[in-house]
Amino acid sequence: MEIGEVKKRIEELRAEIAENNRRYYVENAPVISDYDFDMMMDELMELEKAHPEFLTKDSPTQKVGSDLKKEFVQYPHKYPMLSLGNTYNIEEVEAFAERAEKSLGKTFTFCCELKFDGTAICLTYRNGKLFRALTRGDGTVGDDVTDNVRHISNIPQVLKGGGYPEEFEIRGEIYMPYKAFDRLNEERTRNEDQPFANPRNAASGSLKLINPKEVSHRGLECTLYHVLGENLPFLTHDQALESAAAWGLPVSDKRKICRDIGEIEAFISFWDTERKALPFATDGIVIKINELACQKELGYTAKFPRWAVAYKFKAEQALTKVKSIDYQVGRTGAVTPVANLEPVLLSGTTVRRATLHNAGQMHILDIRIGDYVYVEKGGEIIPKITGVEMEKRMPGAKVPEFPKYCPDCGTMLVRDEGEARFFCPNSDGCPTQIKGKLVHFISRKAMNVIAGDATIEQLFNLGFVRRPSDFYSLTKEQLLRLEGWKDRAAQRFIDSIEASKKTAFDHVLFALGIRYVGETTAKSLARHFMNIDALMAADRETLLSVDDIGEVIADSIIDYFSDPGHREEIERLKAAGLEFSLEEKSGPKSEALKDNIIVISGNFSVSRDEIKELISQHGGKNSSSVSGKTTYLLAGEKPGPEKLKKAESLGIPVIDEAEFRRMIEGNTESPAADAGPSHEKADAGPSREKTGAGPSNEDIAGSGSAAPVQLTLF
Repeated sequence: MEIGEVKKRIEELRAEIAENNRRYYVENAPVISDYDFDMMMDELMELEKAHPEFLTKDSPTQKVGSDLKKEFVQYPHKYPMLSLGNTYNIEEVEAFAERAEKSLGKTFTFCCELKFDGTAICLTYRNGKLFRALTRGDGTVGDDVTDNVRHISNIPQVLKGGGYPEEFEIRGEIYMPYKAFDRLNEERTRNEDQPFANPRNAASGSLKLINPKEVSHRGLECTLYHVLGENLPFLTHDQALESAAAWGLPVSDKRKICRDIGEIEAFISFWDTERKALPFATDGIVIKINELACQKELGYTAKFPRWAVAYKFKAEQALTKVKSIDYQVGRTGAVTPVANLEPVLLSGTTVRRATLHNAGQMHILDIRIGDYVYVEKGGEIIPKITGVEMEKRMPGAKVPEFPKYCPDCGTMLVRDEGEARFFCPNSDGCPTQIKGKLVHFISRKAMNVIAGDATIEQLFNLGFVRRPSDFYSLTKEQLLRLEGWKDRAAQRFIDSIEASKKTAFDHVLFALGIRYVGETTAKSLARHFMNIDALMAADRETLLSVDDIGEVIADSIIDYFSDPGHREEIERLKAAGLEFSLEEKSGPKSEALKDNIIVISGNFSVSRDEIKELISQHGGKNSSSVSGKTTYLLAGEKPGPEKLKKAESLGIPVIDEAEFRRMIEGNTESPAADAGPSHEKADAGPSREKTGAGPSNEDIAGSGSAAPVQLTLF
């Protein structure tokens, strides 16, 4: 592969991984399997290893995905939550054990546990009482979901007995048992809501409900498996879990201490079969070095602990019959064959449809209508067909023919060089693509209009909406013509459309649906160009100078704005009153905060995103953590105590929102004299340089040979 092709492939993989991370962690709506995601990550890691000149700190291989949501207050993790390395074959587990044995050169044991398929949680207990519950977040900070966690029945508010540390953390997984999952989906179906795809998505979505009391109705449960703290009195991981169980914490009893790879393989083999009888989803086995001193000695890579690995079970298989094959057109025009199946139970859910991916995959499988096929579903939202049972094929079985024309609009399909999928090029005239783009435009992360797929279908079928700008000319009279609509619903929709005119420029840019331009990219583009006209006028070289913009995204942006129809639509949206400029919303820029690095914490009179935008527009820089380079900590209501504590220890001035607004309005030059020690004083000394560079390995591990602090996410 040529260097240019390598760089392009790396950019493509990073864009795809970022989008799938967002769908998995934030939207709780993954569209690919864990295996397919891991294969993409492995390919990216191999390319970066072979071409280190393309490795960057913000690559997804160097950090974990993020589930942070602005609706929740964020707090920093005392000990970062890292990921686990995944493997799908026993040979890699053997290699893991051999590496540990070679590095340690002494006898040790393994603790093997079930890998729960849910959403990670970190609980802090102080003086025997639940103090705080944080999601994994981005590994460094997490969403505060304490109020929600208090409504999960098997998480104790107060510990039993005694002997527990004054303060400690315990991490685990919140999941939804199959029984609760089925009950929830039955309820959602009755209410005509979209059912959840699988228990993992349901658990993650339920944990992030805005109304904490609603969480108690979701049937969530928790299993905890990792204790952390200062000077803990344990020699082994298993001892820590035994103590946690004695304190009344929900610890799994389905674990085993293994002495060698043979016992590990036997444990894996046993649960690969027995897991099917469990009342909850589990997708693998976690193998950890049991002795804590050995864990400390092995340490960590940039992303994973060297003392633990996750063996992922091969996806469950079922044999069922193909009734027919449909060809679906997606929002981007990709045509995907989907097999309609005889219903079959798989991974706790009933499967009726399975993707065939593309025409090439259909050819490889040699699939026919009426065939009996093997279906796999390893936690993915859309199961896939992996093989045909040839012995059950009926004579004369019909060979499916991939369409030459779009099944929706009749346009001849095309396939770009190097692409496996066929596409409908009629992006602005194909009904399915149009409806998909309209749904994207009004989605919560875009224009946040109160509506869904069914509403778009009605509006489209009646000819009321064909492009996003049509939303802004809808009348209540038109809406009342929709089946089932009453005056109140129509007024709510009109009010929602009107409110969307105040949506920030970066969200509007995301709503346009430019290929590869997700939320983060839209924000970067908005902040760099400040208005849509400057962005439309940008050439390829200018686009490539923007942070996080590579060749694939740059070409996609240029292609989008080269279409006269897209430019006309932007003018119509401008006329409707949408925000296409940061200046329009935030006023003229200034240099009031030039060279200032500001960390924000807590709640403000406006959203945290708006506060960050104000900092950027007045010459300042945002940072997520307090360090030696921080100029001010901007504290709103309920700021994070850890950030306040660190700012105080470093002499960083703490300012409130009123002081911040006086600064950007030019009423004061600096609040440092009133807020605490001067920045010059705070920035002096070698200790500040160390703090700014991040903690050393000893800082992370803590003190005491019997109780190293551990940094992991399982």
